[in-house]
Amino acid sequence: MVSEKLHIRKGDRVLVLSGKSGGKKGKIISTLPKKNKVKVEGVNIIKKHAKPTRKVPQGGIREMEAPLHASNVMLICPSCQQPTRVKSAVAAGKKVRGCKKCGENIDK
Repeated sequence: MVSEKLHIRKGDRVLVLSGKSGGKKGKIISTLPKKNKVKVEGVNIIKKHAKPTRKVPQGGIREMEAPLHASNVMLICPSCQQPTRVKSAVAAGKKVRGCKKCGENIDK
């Protein structure tokens, strides 16, 4: 089953939990909700061989971030600066994300 709703969004700071990059922190560059994956800045770097094109006449080897599974990252709360699970709450008639540790709203 493919989940189309992620607990994190573009711009969130996260902690990578497992894999080669376990323990690293970074910012979410992009999300791929249909694949349940995210790209984290400076984490899971791969080398991609590119042919010369008209846009990039040099070609060569480029380094870029590869997607991680969303379950391998944990949100870092902006107020308490700790990795935390996300809870959902209703504030002012809107559904917002909240921190499980300090109780503050993540979406302001």
